[in-house]
Amino acid sequence: MRRSSLGKLAPVPIASVRLDDRFWAPRLQTNRTVTLPIEYEQLKGTGRIDAWKLDWKPGMPNEPHIFWDSDVAKWLEAVGHALAAGPDKPLQRRADRVIAMIERAQQPDGYLNIHFTVVAPRERWTNLRDRHELYCAGHLMEAAVAYYQATGKRTLLDVMCRYADYINSVFGPERGKRRGYPGHEEIELALVRLYRATDDERYLKLAKFFVDERGRRPHYFDMEARARGEDPQAHWAGDYDYCQAHLPVREQATAEGHAVRAMYLYSGMADVAAETRDRKLLAACKRLWKNVTERRMYLTGGIGSTRHGERFTCDYDLPNETAYAETCAAIGLVLWAHRMLQIGRDGRYADVMERALYNGVLSGISLDGRRFFYVNPLAVYPRALTEPSEHLTATRQDWFGCACCPPNIARLLASLPQYVYSQARNEAYVHLFVQGSAELTVAAQSVVLIQRTGYPWKERVRITVQPDEPAEFTLALRVPGWCRGATLKVNGRAVGAARLTRKGYARIKRVWRKGDKVELRFPMPVERIEAHPKVRANAGRVALQRGPIVYCLEEVDNGPNLNDIALPRTARLRAKCDERLLGGVVVVTGKARRRDASAWPNRLYGPSASRTRSVTIKAVPYCAWANRRPGEMLVWVREA
Repeated sequence: MRRSSLGKLAPVPIASVRLDDRFWAPRLQTNRTVTLPIEYEQLKGTGRIDAWKLDWKPGMPNEPHIFWDSDVAKWLEAVGHALAAGPDKPLQRRADRVIAMIERAQQPDGYLNIHFTVVAPRERWTNLRDRHELYCAGHLMEAAVAYYQATGKRTLLDVMCRYADYINSVFGPERGKRRGYPGHEEIELALVRLYRATDDERYLKLAKFFVDERGRRPHYFDMEARARGEDPQAHWAGDYDYCQAHLPVREQATAEGHAVRAMYLYSGMADVAAETRDRKLLAACKRLWKNVTERRMYLTGGIGSTRHGERFTCDYDLPNETAYAETCAAIGLVLWAHRMLQIGRDGRYADVMERALYNGVLSGISLDGRRFFYVNPLAVYPRALTEPSEHLTATRQDWFGCACCPPNIARLLASLPQYVYSQARNEAYVHLFVQGSAELTVAAQSVVLIQRTGYPWKERVRITVQPDEPAEFTLALRVPGWCRGATLKVNGRAVGAARLTRKGYARIKRVWRKGDKVELRFPMPVERIEAHPKVRANAGRVALQRGPIVYCLEEVDNGPNLNDIALPRTARLRAKCDERLLGGVVVVTGKARRRDASAWPNRLYGPSASRTRSVTIKAVPYCAWANRRPGEMLVWVREA
């Protein structure tokens, strides 16, 4: 079991975890049997896969784009994770055929990129700021590692090691190398994954170089722009905060720019900090974490407040209807949170990881696994979408021209088992509550943990501990930050959960024997959530949350003009499981007030004397909205 230098936790591998609950397991099965096949057909039909044949010629239609490589790579990574969870020979054969095409496309010097091989071969490495060469390389590296770990097949791993060796010969601090770094980050975290899979320290050093070089003066992006004959000041994005290159990373204190790029950078920073014991870099990660999660994150775990640059704006600027909250950004937040969790062993990272997983990520895909959201706003009024596009829409789409989100959510779902548990020498951590089992290596032996739970709908979690032999170790169980009044029993005897809880985990140290049982109970009342007073969009509004699930109102249940609904502070809210709705969910109902529209037949304005009537509202999980009849949606409800 590999351990990072900073922090002592390692995720339990996918192959060692089995999930069989009613919430996640069906989604993972749908991902394997529905989403991955239809995404392959989309990749094939749009030319992304056949482009690896390198037979495109100038003047032909469907010119290979600068980021096509990454779309295929993310699909391959998803396949790797799916195969780690269980065999699938047809899926593996299909992936092997794609990998063979990629292997044949690699150039004699090791270079590998469709666009810059057949479309613009003379422009290799001339525009790191705007093009996606290193970004695509990173996703291919991640795919190679995932596929090798799942199947033991080295073809793609060897291809990507050759490519990484070539990149290492081009970039670095040594004389004669370029001191550049990617405009779209991703390769930083990918190189660390490649290092962990191969133990080749050159890859870690190159990742560190890309992190360290970012934002230094004189600015590399200025120099390469001048070399192209361009004015650096004419760049459409303005300042380099768009790509987090406005300052060296250790000097950055606020999350700026394109939200997805930021998440991939921060994930890479965390990885490099962990492996090199760089505490200053880790301190920068912690500063940025506080800024994102305390001032720039949506209740759903979505990030990125505006479509202009798909970016962060300023503290507490969290509009609802115009929220961008790209699916890829929520996925990136999960990646970063998971890395910070392994280093810090702090429940606040797991809380955000859970929030994003159950809300801002899952909203990006339909329940049937066939349609996708690129943008995940917290309020939708379809009739007012003045600039509808494939991204900004009230209904999920089959695919996108910029297709980063569909294969990204496929790889995240396929890799979900590795987010549930972590292990250390004498510690077993449970981060997420998902029915199933896992085999950990703790106290120098195999320890099986068996979870039985109806989470996130039900309050109880039962864990059976099965060590090979009796042994003393710590079982650390997350007490979710949303929970108040958690209770804990060991072998039927009550234990003070609060007394044992540090940094969000109830830590039970004892000699564990086969068959020992732990029972947790997390009370799940329906709660009204308020936003910070500086969040202007939510002044006078509340959101509904139960357990980790954020709720919303949909027009199909509550009629049109959802903003005219006001929820009294005294209204009693009830939670009830509806097995026939949206695959079986807990819904929230209650009494609210609504103005009587019949009093406004031909008036636009009038004295404040509207009559209101009592209505019953019905709220459904935000992650499941837009799976029925299209219409309005609202998370933050006016409070009476």
